[in-house]
Amino acid sequence: MSTYKLVCPHCCSRLRIRTSEGTHIFLRIAYLQCLNEACGWCVRAQFEMTHEMSPSGMPNPNVHLPMAPIAMRREAMRAADDQPDLLDVLDTEVLSA
Repeated sequence: MSTYKLVCPHCCSRLRIRTSEGTHIFLRIAYLQCLNEACGWCVRAQFEMTHEMSPSGMPNPNVHLPMAPIAMRREAMRAADDQPDLLDVLDTEVLSA
C-alpha cells in the first residue's frame, strides 16, 4: 500500500506537512509547505473522513460515519488497482518534455 503524496499545484514539487492538529474525530487541519525552495508555497488544508469503505474489525461505538455507496466503493477498488502515483506521472511528463 502506498502513502498519499501531496503535490504543489504551482511547481509540481512535493509538499510536506509542517504541522497538523485534530479539530474533530473526523477532521484534521494541516499546514503544508512546498519542498521547492524557489517556490516556497505554504497552505492550510483540511483532511476529512466522510464515508466508511469497509467496517472496522474493532468498532468504536463513538464512530458514526455513513457507509459509502456501492458505486463509490467499487470506484475506490478500481482506483487502488490501476491508478498510477501522481508524482510518477509528473516525473514521466517532465522527462518526456
